Amino acid sequence: MAQHKLLTRARKEGTPLIDGNRATFVWQGEAAPQLLGDFNGWGYMAPPVNLQQEGRGVWAHTLKLDPAAYIEYAYFTDIGEGERVPDPFNKRHSSNGIGSHNHYFDMPASRHTTLFRPRRDVARGKVTQHLLSHSYLLAGAKRDVWLYRPPSVSTPNNDPVPLVVVYDGNDYLRRQNIHHIIDNLIAQGRIRPLALALLGNGKQARLIEYTCSETTLAWVVGDVLELAQQELNLLDLRQHPGAYGVLGASMGGLMALYTALRLPLVFGNVLSQSGAFTLEIMKQPALINTMVEHFVGEPLNIWMDCGMYEFLIAANREMYPLLKSKGHQVTYREYAGGHNIISWRDELPHAFESMFPLQG
Repeated sequence: MAQHKLLTRARKEGTPLIDGNRATFVWQGEAAPQLLGDFNGWGYMAPPVNLQQEGRGVWAHTLKLDPAAYIEYAYFTDIGEGERVPDPFNKRHSSNGIGSHNHYFDMPASRHTTLFRPRRDVARGKVTQHLLSHSYLLAGAKRDVWLYRPPSVSTPNNDPVPLVVVYDGNDYLRRQNIHHIIDNLIAQGRIRPLALALLGNGKQARLIEYTCSETTLAWVVGDVLELAQQELNLLDLRQHPGAYGVLGASMGGLMALYTALRLPLVFGNVLSQSGAFTLEIMKQPALINTMVEHFVGEPLNIWMDCGMYEFLIAANREMYPLLKSKGHQVTYREYAGGHNIISWRDELPHAFESMFPLQG
């Protein structure tokens, strides 16, 4: 018996099969698992995909996608229990950051930054690791913080630099190589030199710590800023109010905006990636919306990016005009991707160029 043409292609090309702007998932077996991915918001925007039988033991489903899309996905035998099964025709996978791996693929026009790779001809900044303790502000009482000092050649006159506080700093450092991105952007003259304070998250306590938390904010402006100002040559906020920035993704993006709304004279620059502006209580507007509505102070400089294939896109599309209506300077960008580390990494050069230009 001749092999089904979809299986022939899957074994030769890998899956999904790409034909122009269409991606076809192929499964072989007596039954097919269900499919979740960026394209249906991992079940938050649309139900799991059921592959259709195309022949004996052959199942498939075709999606029409943006030609520049980068997509992550996974098969599940039981959505409720979260039991994943690998795609035997796709060996490409990426950590999802919460203990599992997603398969991924690129559409024909997808492009990724290479700035996360260290380059021999580029001066590197210095990253130091520190352990901060606080008995009541921190879950577990201790937290890792990494400080990034820009290359000395970028500040030959020892000029002070702005600081960017980074929520989920362990992911931005280890999985996105944000320090190499900053090194390369500085070397190419695309951004001004700057320093980073990368904050480890609270793991199981992360959701609580990043949901507009005053205790997190108290720790940041107390212990973290004190450490950064001792170890780094930073701009004096008395002379440059609002000169610092704050960055985060998802819940971290929510916390970044909240941080600046609460402390605009410290953090005048917000970099929010896929901000989780969705938490409502008893159908009342999210706290962050109330904060934006009643904000008093100098307008913030805000960067927002979000993937067109993710469940937070509606909330970000609603937040953008709300911020604009209150006088903030907002740059908003949508990319052909979902809620994942690779997409956020690819957006970082655009974000930093917009927020910290060389002549800024």
